[in-house]
Amino acid sequence: MAELSYSERQTIEKFVAGNNGAGYVLDFSDRTFQEFVGDVVGLDISDEKYKEAGNSKANRLRTFCRVENDYTVGKLLASLHDYKLSSYTASGKNIDVRGFDEFHRIAERLSSGQVIEHIDAIQANNSDKDFHQLAKLIKESIEKNQPEAALDRLHTFLIKFLKELCKSHGVEVSKDETVNALYGKYIKAVRGKGFIESDMAVKIVQYSFQVMDAFNDIRNNKSFAHDNAVLNYDESILIFSNVTSTVKFIQTIEAKHSNVAIAEAKPDWDSF
Repeated sequence: MAELSYSERQTIEKFVAGNNGAGYVLDFSDRTFQEFVGDVVGLDISDEKYKEAGNSKANRLRTFCRVENDYTVGKLLASLHDYKLSSYTASGKNIDVRGFDEFHRIAERLSSGQVIEHIDAIQANNSDKDFHQLAKLIKESIEKNQPEAALDRLHTFLIKFLKELCKSHGVEVSKDETVNALYGKYIKAVRGKGFIESDMAVKIVQYSFQVMDAFNDIRNNKSFAHDNAVLNYDESILIFSNVTSTVKFIQTIEAKHSNVAIAEAKPDWDSF
């Protein structure tokens, strides 16, 4: 649920209604509003869950802001801001700078928080274009607040990511090794080189080995990799958060020791 104060809600109401009055959202029709929201956040604003307070566009937007998370609401509000600004500029209408700025600050505050804290850690660590595309698709699923849809891709990402790291440390890997096997080989290699210093950090990475082992079952039986019932949203968030936190830690220790496999992991997202 997005955290909005009373004054922020009033600012949003005033901004989206404009001169059209209650019930409207800018100049959208029901169809164009549905298309706009779908394009921006990948959700259907005509879904019954958004009609709790009524079927008008404004009521659906109010409910959307109440039930969706900060990041998703912020992303939609930012796009509404840009849409209105572009429309006013093109038509030569007078722009209420203060109103636009206040609305934009709300959107920025909300969207600054991510659904998954370390999602930016999901980056390819070689030049394989398919690997870069895989990372991009995972990120897009998170931005659309659909972590359960990307669990199988996250598993594939980890396989590729860990194989590349093992190779960079001179560790031999086979084609069909599991995530936990690769992770175990990698951790053994970096521990032997003194990359992990404290006993507590060692215990944490050993616990992460169990997480990686369990991830194989999630991929095979609770993701879109096969014809399965997909894992629920909340547990998908928990898995993503734990896995991306581990990936972020790996990136940190590798960068600290100047591993080129990590240092060069800077994909150009705009090229896809």
